[in-house]
Amino acid sequence: MPDPSSGEFKRRLVHASGTGLPLLYVLDFVTWRQFGYVMVAASVVTAVLEFFRLVVGLDWRIYDELTRPYEQTNLAGYALYMFSITAVALVFAPYLAVPAALMLTIGDPVSGLLGTTREAGEPKRPRTLAAMFSVCLLVSVPYLVPVAGVAVGGIAAVTAALAATAADGFTPVIAGYVIDDNASIPPVAAVAGGVVLALTGAAPVIG
Repeated sequence: MPDPSSGEFKRRLVHASGTGLPLLYVLDFVTWRQFGYVMVAASVVTAVLEFFRLVVGLDWRIYDELTRPYEQTNLAGYALYMFSITAVALVFAPYLAVPAALMLTIGDPVSGLLGTTREAGEPKRPRTLAAMFSVCLLVSVPYLVPVAGVAVGGIAAVTAALAATAADGFTPVIAGYVIDDNASIPPVAAVAGGVVLALTGAAPVIG
């Protein structure tokens, strides 16, 4: 296994710590509606921090530690992370939104630590993608099978995991802007799983 740089390891550690957010709901500390409020508040704070970093020019050392070179003049990964989780929490039912968030907070760090650091636009290796898919499937099955049954719930879980793995495996660059997987993993996973539920009528998609 490659030895990740100190900065990369810190980024992954911060990434994984975000699992505490959906756990607030999973462990019944807050209701689903309250969780949405928590995420909106977190996104507002994040947006303010990014405004000061990108517009005002706030130069904290932690930004150098936790951002990659291509994020210096774009929204940082942690901001896209917050915004994407907030979006799925506000739109989708919890059995779609929670695993979609966990695919980002758990699956992405695991695949990142298993793979070498790569440039934007460079795909990940098959073994790394396999690990990402496995983690995504493991976090989605417990949520989708109970509400949709083994057959439909299993298909929805596999579909969501495949979508998240595809988003994680390749980070396209469009017109010079990096489409970060922190922004894409939760929504594509929730949409993919939601399509299966909607087509079969197994469970409501919107939260």
